[in-house]
Amino acid sequence: MSKNKILLPILTALTITSFSSMSHAHAAAVEFTNQDWQVACDNTRTCRLAGYQAENNSQLPVSVLLVRRAGANATVDGQVKFGGAKESAAKALMQLGNRHRISLVIDGKDLGETKPFSAAAGNAELTSSQVTALLDALTKSSKIELVLRNSRWQLSDKGASAVMLKADEAQGRLGTSSAFIRSDDAKKPNSSVLPPKPAPSLRFVAPNPAAISSSNKKFVMKSSQLSAMMKTTMRDADSDCPNLFDETSWRVSRLNNTQLLAQHECWVGAYNAGIGVWVINDNKPYKPTLVTTNATDYDKGKITSVQKGRGIGDCLSKADWMWTGKAFEKSHESTTGLCRMVEAGGAWQMPTYVTEVKILR
Repeated sequence: MSKNKILLPILTALTITSFSSMSHAHAAAVEFTNQDWQVACDNTRTCRLAGYQAENNSQLPVSVLLVRRAGANATVDGQVKFGGAKESAAKALMQLGNRHRISLVIDGKDLGETKPFSAAAGNAELTSSQVTALLDALTKSSKIELVLRNSRWQLSDKGASAVMLKADEAQGRLGTSSAFIRSDDAKKPNSSVLPPKPAPSLRFVAPNPAAISSSNKKFVMKSSQLSAMMKTTMRDADSDCPNLFDETSWRVSRLNNTQLLAQHECWVGAYNAGIGVWVINDNKPYKPTLVTTNATDYDKGKITSVQKGRGIGDCLSKADWMWTGKAFEKSHESTTGLCRMVEAGGAWQMPTYVTEVKILR
């Protein structure tokens, strides 16, 4: 094969699931951070609120996740997770097992034990009464502790009210009795609360890397020509894909009898990197379509992007795209919460975009 040409007689057996990039709007998506708390509401209007220890208190990392779906009668579920990255926390966590339970203490008052700690999940569920007490404590200045024997993890309340208010706004609860932040003159009925939205449905179609071109022609194009063509799909290629014209080879594989997947390294940072992914026709007009310049993996029709929030990798952002037969469509987008040393890879899954993927057989 010529060094500076892309020749595709029979494409390599890379199976592809792709997603058409921007076809679904993030209808109710919300992401907001205030001090030690964060909220992410996805496109079904489910809101997830995560709180942590104060940023300057990393010896005993802790996080609480509160999940509330949309709808007037939706309840709130709570979980707690301890971090073991620091030596002091690691020693305390060695005592944890399914027979040890964690106590919630608010302003010195013991509110009982959580449900049993799950070693597999790495967290413990709060009881409904603990969730109620915690929600009340978070609306004012409170000392919130999770206690195991002689170890005490302190959860910050800083920023919680602002995050709860944002969740109320996203779910249409402002001014109702079901709001996290309630006012004495709440007059709106709970019937005005926004209902849940169904997740968009995506049809996954397995690509066919062994398909024969409908024109019976080989795909032949110089690397420089391919790069020049892909440049037209970006507003600012120098910023989005600065490595587009370097000597890194293109990877081209077949999706079906008329469409190809093209990949090229786009950028490299201190602890992240991004691959550019395009769909093109195998003959003129090529009609290149950019999926993303931030991909980190492609496998059997699924494009994935995983980017670290900082070098140690205790917080991530994620996105997936899947092949629907004609285009790649985004199927998932999320973060793992704030960078607070709770867990390698992040403490929680906090999606802002979800779909229901159906596999076409």
